[in-house]
Amino acid sequence: MYRSGAVMAWNVFKFCTALRGLGSIMIFLVLGVVGVTYYAVVLCNYGPALAAGGLDSLVALVVLIVFHTLLVLLLWSYFSVVFTDPGGVPPNYRPLVDQERGEIDPLEASEYGPLATPNPTNARIRYCRKCNQLKPPRCHHCSVCGRCVLKMDHHCVWVVNCVGALNYKYFLLFLFYTFLETTVVTLVLLPHFIAFFSDGEIPGSPSTLATTFLAFVLNLAFALSVFGFLIMHVSLVSANTTTIEAYEKKTTAKWRYDLGRKRNFEQVFGTSQRYWFIPAYSDEDLRRMPALQGLEYPSKPDLDAQEF
Repeated sequence: MYRSGAVMAWNVFKFCTALRGLGSIMIFLVLGVVGVTYYAVVLCNYGPALAAGGLDSLVALVVLIVFHTLLVLLLWSYFSVVFTDPGGVPPNYRPLVDQERGEIDPLEASEYGPLATPNPTNARIRYCRKCNQLKPPRCHHCSVCGRCVLKMDHHCVWVVNCVGALNYKYFLLFLFYTFLETTVVTLVLLPHFIAFFSDGEIPGSPSTLATTFLAFVLNLAFALSVFGFLIMHVSLVSANTTTIEAYEKKTTAKWRYDLGRKRNFEQVFGTSQRYWFIPAYSDEDLRRMPALQGLEYPSKPDLDAQEF
């Protein structure tokens, strides 16, 4: 029994080490897909079409404007996820009340243990035995990053980072713009893809034709896969939950952080509509919405007294 547990722990350790080892490889892979797509759409097909004149030139101009706009938003969102810390537990963090269990009675200094050391046996205090520190509400430990992450959703190998309270919006925008971009590319390259199977002669060198074919297949695959992932996260946002929380509360009928779809959306994207579609927040939202900082979350008053 002990041996099997040790083997499992070793396998998990090797898996987490492998994920950390991927590092910048995944970033270069994403940029590689972007590069292939850019070469196929802009340099091989619709860039040269600008000089054709007439309707073909107008269509090419519209395609290039849409393509570049979505590409800028996609890369902006992507690197915002990559380089934004998802949120860690502040040093000397001490909760005033047990927010996770919805209690309103204030915690006393004696409950933290002697000399303000966290007491892991106190049920009113969430404690991480791996980090040896207190855990704010909705905080989970990431074995890949080796630390606790605020409102952790998952560790994403594509962004080489955890997705948590401070970068979850950026991750959702990355999914959204990736789906739009890959869908647009699939549609604009579809006529060229169909031409591969026609009897007529196809203009272009073998390298440009191969790149166009590869770009179409890659973008179609990404569009289909990202669409399912995007739908899943839309449902999570509408319920104000995360992937980890959805798994943990799968047998729970009510969720104390579910404030209604509108407020649930604002807990992730903020209230300023001008900032909804860019990876940034208004100063006003950051100042008056504690949920965006990852330490405090509003909840339903009638469910606060219930334990989940």
